[in-house]
Amino acid sequence: QVQLVESGGGSVQAGGSLRLSCAASGSPGRRDCMGWFRQAPGQEREGVAGIYTVRSLPIIADSVKGRFTISQDNTGNTLYLQMSSLKPDDTGIYYCAAGPLSAAAGVWCNPESQSFTYWGQGTQVTVSS
Repeated sequence: QVQLVESGGGSVQAGGSLRLSCAASGSPGRRDCMGWFRQAPGQEREGVAGIYTVRSLPIIADSVKGRFTISQDNTGNTLYLQMSSLKPDDTGIYYCAAGPLSAAAGVWCNPESQSFTYWGQGTQVTVSS
């Protein structure tokens, strides 16, 4: 089993920055693909970023590319999402997710195509104009 706990959400003005953290525990082999998702009210969940933790290879969604960065600490037990130049459209609940990398994915953990087994409870991010 894998447990995920997000933190770092909050309220910020447009143009500001936030860093989300996800503390992961449980079998590393079950979470070599980790990602961040978000869901705004009334909208579908959107994959924001993913990372193949074994080689620290990131993928960033086009909608946030250049503003968001995904990374992990040296132990591989904490995942980060650094968000800058935040916009009101970035408002939503942000979720951390994890799972074993699919065989078809190669070394890329793409949140738009990868299936994730484990999910955190989410953390709210609110960006005001």
